[in-house]
Amino acid sequence: MSKYLMGIDNGGTVSKAALFDLQGKEIAVASRKTGLLTPKPGWAERDIEQIWQAAAEAIKEVVSKSGVAADEIICVAPTGHGNGLYLVDENGKPVRNAIMSMDSRARGYIDKWQQEGIDKAIRPKTMQSIWPAQPNALLAWMRDNEPEIMKKAGWVLMCKDFIRLRLTGEIYAELTDFSGTSLMNVGTGEYDDEVLEAFGISDMRRLLPPLKKTAEICGQVTSEAAEQTGLKEGTPVAGGMFDIDACGLASGIVDESQLCMVAGTWGNNQYISKKAVIDGVFMTSCYSIPGYYLMLEGSPTSASNFEWFINQFFQAEQESAKDGGRSVYQLCNELVASVQPEENDIIFLPFLYGSNVNPDARSCFIGLEGRHKRENVLRAIYEGVVCSHMTHVERLLKFRDMPERIRLTGGAAQSKVWVRIFADFFQRPVEIPEGTELGALGAAIAASVAVGCYDSYEDAINQMVSFSKPQEPDSQRKALYAAKYHRYKKALSALDPFWEELKSQ
Repeated sequence: MSKYLMGIDNGGTVSKAALFDLQGKEIAVASRKTGLLTPKPGWAERDIEQIWQAAAEAIKEVVSKSGVAADEIICVAPTGHGNGLYLVDENGKPVRNAIMSMDSRARGYIDKWQQEGIDKAIRPKTMQSIWPAQPNALLAWMRDNEPEIMKKAGWVLMCKDFIRLRLTGEIYAELTDFSGTSLMNVGTGEYDDEVLEAFGISDMRRLLPPLKKTAEICGQVTSEAAEQTGLKEGTPVAGGMFDIDACGLASGIVDESQLCMVAGTWGNNQYISKKAVIDGVFMTSCYSIPGYYLMLEGSPTSASNFEWFINQFFQAEQESAKDGGRSVYQLCNELVASVQPEENDIIFLPFLYGSNVNPDARSCFIGLEGRHKRENVLRAIYEGVVCSHMTHVERLLKFRDMPERIRLTGGAAQSKVWVRIFADFFQRPVEIPEGTELGALGAAIAASVAVGCYDSYEDAINQMVSFSKPQEPDSQRKALYAAKYHRYKKALSALDPFWEELKSQ
């Protein structure tokens, strides 16, 4: 009997399932979109039941079209976006919509904690910045604004924990995900009452589930879930992981020499080390490989800006591309490739969903003229996103050397022209892991370790991860892109007083 592994990846708007063999080859993939709800300014929610239905449908389609017998799928593991808030009652039933990781309703709590110095006082334990969509701030907001909901709440979960709950009926938290929530002591890998007390949410301790590790078995597929998904009842389900860890595993990140970028909804830039960076990076969390910490510089300033642009201004092209059997992304790549980098002098600040500089900064185009066409604007978006990644990497380089190669995943990694811009900006070869669903692959790698297909993550990655030919940088464009980045940073500095003035109005 052949053996297969399933990874389930739940992002900000899409749920995906993918089936892999033990060599990491994709057998089948399926996805379902879920709608984003914005009932008030700054709010970002999803129907939590719809998230499960989307995941279940994607799993069922994969099982059906793969041609693989359900009993040949030997383990399942989930991954998903971090932070936000998934509240369920004691029996695992949702008590409200899920709050997403780009939500900003709790901004006032973050401002207060920063003004009082609480974030700095507690940072030796949490090892990360605080921001509005973390559960610590959202729980404080919920307590003060939706007390009736909180009376019903029994557990706090992350996105992939909820999917695992629906598969198994078991309620657990998982270490990598919860180590990024500012709810625990990252150094000890345990919940810490002093952390909760500092944020004034000691009463929320009752909501924190037992912690499991990435490759621990956390239950088996129930009969109900088997009927909904097509999986076999009794199939083992592993703990899974934070999606940044999944991308790290799928990028072959097993030691301190490597650096991985994820250009998706968030722009994440990360490396691992056995020595934690306590202060100076956006987030330090526990990595899936025991003994390692993951150092992350990230913000929602990446390819989500591009998605917004095509959804707003390329609707007709999306329909025509679909009718013609093409992708709108292919069209956009062709448009960007038609403009040489030296011909484009528009600066784009990719801050539609948040900023990695001034917290009050907003997105804008600088330098637009009547002669510019949409291809110029698109290239500016591609370049602006890369500049934002550069901002994060510069912060990481205070604690490590620039790697010889960069490994890139996320939506931007599917665009050859965008990958070329990354290589030329950073002046490093850019490697792209093989496959289309790398988050799901990372989850499948953990599943392989959980059921003993491989003795270690290193062994699993050696067998299941491969790379396409790297995109080499063009050294003749080094000065050109350095100048573009210099102008980008000058624009940020020049606009700082304006953002402060705008905030005060």
